[in-house]
Amino acid sequence: MHHYRSKIIGALFCLSLGTLSGLSMGYADLTWYHQLHKPSFNPPGWIFGPVWTTLYIMMGIVLGDLWNDRASSKKVLWIFAVQMILNVLWSPLFFYMHRIDLALYDIILLWIFIGSLIANITKWSSKLFLVPYFLWVSFACVLNVSLYVMN
Repeated sequence: MHHYRSKIIGALFCLSLGTLSGLSMGYADLTWYHQLHKPSFNPPGWIFGPVWTTLYIMMGIVLGDLWNDRASSKKVLWIFAVQMILNVLWSPLFFYMHRIDLALYDIILLWIFIGSLIANITKWSSKLFLVPYFLWVSFACVLNVSLYVMN
């Protein structure tokens, strides 16, 4: 059970941080977002909740694995922490501050740090758990670039 406890705590931790980031949308002027010109491939709003919930759970499982092996994973834990900070910052930058440009810089750095995280993790199952996150952020990066160019 101890092995799973760190994964459950990691998942709850990542979900909590994601929720805090998402709360910034509640305080944002979403009229601004609705008035933006969007590309044809902009997904419907309802898709983001289930996708991010799944990704945060998978990230938390990876965090639990890293924490269980923290003696040899210090560098990777730092990379994880930086990417998590970048992840949490994106929503307030974009939705609350209306800074598509700063959100774009943030998501590019996030994409780089996720790639670095995957490259530095030794456990294959953890690498595989991060691939959907990397792919989703790749798509989100393209979407952010499109929104920046169109607006």
